[in-house]
Amino acid sequence: MRAHFPIASALSLAVLATALVACGDKAPPPKAAPAEVGVVTVQPRDLPIIYEQVGQTAGYRETEVRARVSGILQKRLYSEGQAVKEGQPLFQIDPEPFKAALDQARGQLRQQEAALERAKADRERIEPLFKENAVSRKDYDDARAAFDSAAAAVDSARARVKEAELNLGYTTVTAPIAGIASKEARSEGSLVSSTGDAGLLTVISQLDPMYVNFSYSESERLRYDEEVRAGHVTPPKGGRVEATARLANGIDFPGKGFLDFSDSRVDPKTGTIRARAEFPNPRGTMLPGQFVRIFANVGTLKGALAVPERAVTQQQATRLVLVVNDKNVVEPRPVKLGRRAGDEVVIQTGLKAGDRVIVDGLFRARPGSEVKAVPAGAKPAAPAPAPEGAKAPGAEPVRPAPAAKK
Repeated sequence: MRAHFPIASALSLAVLATALVACGDKAPPPKAAPAEVGVVTVQPRDLPIIYEQVGQTAGYRETEVRARVSGILQKRLYSEGQAVKEGQPLFQIDPEPFKAALDQARGQLRQQEAALERAKADRERIEPLFKENAVSRKDYDDARAAFDSAAAAVDSARARVKEAELNLGYTTVTAPIAGIASKEARSEGSLVSSTGDAGLLTVISQLDPMYVNFSYSESERLRYDEEVRAGHVTPPKGGRVEATARLANGIDFPGKGFLDFSDSRVDPKTGTIRARAEFPNPRGTMLPGQFVRIFANVGTLKGALAVPERAVTQQQATRLVLVVNDKNVVEPRPVKLGRRAGDEVVIQTGLKAGDRVIVDGLFRARPGSEVKAVPAGAKPAAPAPAPEGAKAPGAEPVRPAPAAKK
């Protein structure tokens, strides 16, 4: 029995050595790859300053068509909502009373002309008699006065004829301008008047060009003037502010306009300043009364640092951006925001030129963690294939089969 102890000890040592070697061959778990994030490198650049406001369209000229004489409205001569030309007949007022008035005025004119002829003949007869002292001075003066009075009566009668002709012409109501005629305000058979609301018949709007009326705040005006004086903002060349418009369906209006009016006073009721933009509208895309969104390019902000708005987060009252430093480690930066420029926001303090700001993959970036920075918008890299023989994550190690008992 003693002879077997050395053999058993040797076998035990061999098994222990084999186990130790097996334990030594086990590789440590691989280190997780850094998360991939999209970054933008901020650099000073010039940014356009765009004021975005809601405005309402109005015709370049909106003219009320009113009756100039009183009478019964007989007929509408145009199609509602359609284009009309300048001078085109729109309504017909009953002309018969005005024809009668014209005939009466003409008759009175003929009477006065006849009286003038008689007064002229009397004056011509008395003049030679007066020179021969055959009539008195009073008779001569009376004849001359009668002639002058008859001449004045003729002039008055002619004016009444002219007035009657005008009134008869006013019974046909014509378009004062070319444009789109609105719905009739008075139906056929109504009594229209030349005074008051009863005289309004329709409205004509000139659609090319079109106005867009809007307002902007007093604070925006003060801020802009201060930035211009400080040299941070360059106004448009020639002072011409270009504008674009977006319709209610979200489609941009196919044409650029410009601001042609900005009020010099603040509306005391709203605290805003009224302004107006003019847009070419040859196809009649815009109609009066529409609400549109207007974008006015009021100047250029020089040497600004800007990041996409989605890169800015908020922690309580502090605005933060996540920056990848030189060691590819994420660090938060408190920032002070300036004005917006499209889908970007200007950073006044907190960033410097060359900083890499995370804009994509913010949920994967934790402060203090190491990340892999790639340009924003780039497609993420495909994961590298595992080396041959490497253990798959979560797989159990392969154990040797137990030796068969002899």
